[in-house]
Amino acid sequence: MTTAATGYPVHVRARLDPGLSRWLWLVKWFLAIPHYLVLAFLWLGFVVFSVVAFFAILFTGRYPRVLFDFNLGVLRWSWRVAYYTYGALATDRYPPFSLGTEPDYPATLDIAYPEHLSRGLVLVKWWLLAIPHYLIVGFFVGGGSYVAYQTGQTVYNSGGGLVGLMALFAGVALLFTGRYPNGLFDFVLGMDRWALRVAAYAGLMTDTYPPFRFDSGGDEPGTTTIDQAPPPPAPGHQGWTPGRVAAVVIGALLMMTGGAVGGTGGFGLWADSTQRDAAGFLSTGSESFRSAGYALELGTLELRWTDEDWVLADNWLGEVRLKADDDVFIGIGRTNDVTRYLSGVEHDEVSTAESRVTYWHRDGGSPADPGAQTFWAASGTGEVTWRAEQGSWTAVVLNADRSRVVDTSLAAQAEVPVLRPLSFGLIIGGGVMLLLGLVVMLVAALTARQSRRNGTTTSVR
Repeated sequence: MTTAATGYPVHVRARLDPGLSRWLWLVKWFLAIPHYLVLAFLWLGFVVFSVVAFFAILFTGRYPRVLFDFNLGVLRWSWRVAYYTYGALATDRYPPFSLGTEPDYPATLDIAYPEHLSRGLVLVKWWLLAIPHYLIVGFFVGGGSYVAYQTGQTVYNSGGGLVGLMALFAGVALLFTGRYPNGLFDFVLGMDRWALRVAAYAGLMTDTYPPFRFDSGGDEPGTTTIDQAPPPPAPGHQGWTPGRVAAVVIGALLMMTGGAVGGTGGFGLWADSTQRDAAGFLSTGSESFRSAGYALELGTLELRWTDEDWVLADNWLGEVRLKADDDVFIGIGRTNDVTRYLSGVEHDEVSTAESRVTYWHRDGGSPADPGAQTFWAASGTGEVTWRAEQGSWTAVVLNADRSRVVDTSLAAQAEVPVLRPLSFGLIIGGGVMLLLGLVVMLVAALTARQSRRNGTTTSVR
């Protein structure tokens, strides 16, 4: 006896396990952490393979079968974890770490492989045509702006929105009565089924538009039981061995890291090309500072680039400039000299850690004439330009007449001549990592495809 399903090509089935624990659902979030970690990496592979599949469908009208198997496996794995945790809470059986069908598990997912997909539809179905369903699924899972892979990952890892609320009600019922209400189970499965159908459609795995129909319960509508011999077992893992899955994860991580590195380089190149002033300086925004004393001591800048492990040249920072919006005195000197000069002077030490300005007030008297001091590496009125050198440096701001209460706005500027070559290096390095990650993933997919073909041939023989 086997079960055959007709109708929509995405088949979501589940059975409510009897004798569920009253309390286990309280800690399932913790027990499922290993799955969450693995799935976070698998979804990176899902995203990359979905992009590859997009172009394959656009040019050939076919979703490469080996990529389809992998992405279907990720959805299956995610659905099993969700069913165990807060996407349903309807089983206490721990989910297997598997991309396979796992027909004995109480929650299963099958998507009929499409032999042909529309080339034009692939351009619009995952974002435009699916918008009405995104709004509905968003209500079910707690936000309507998810794309396909986010729908699957978010719903079936965390169980938010109405799904999570209904699962919570089921957990409370289990806690106090030891029973999972059948009507609540049917309702939760209806929402899960709807979300998975949308995930498959927006994930380019079918051209059949998801029905606006709430099919509740554990069985698919149109499911019948018939007498026929069971189908022969499929080749092990459909070509996706643990080693190849790990290669996909590593490749996806390389691509993600390469994208971040290359993006950083691109941002640096953009800043180098568009954000310099007429003198060639990059500038921070102007920020206001105020001291109730006679001076502002603007932290300490440590410059160390001559150590053996430092690879940048001495002129990596170039000239540095501090500009004020009024005619205050600005001096830059070595920290030890500045500390001696301000010893006994009423002033405020300023820290700007994490974009928050903090002041430490120091009591004392008035300062000596700053213009008469010889320790300044650079000084001026209104602005000061200084060639960066290694060492420990501190900037000081005082009123030109040495009066109390220093209130001014300052902007820091720097040449940073290293920015352009560094940006190019990051772009090249990020591109290499992207390419390497893509190659690793494609090699894993091609070997899985070959293994699947060999397994199919062997099973036919």
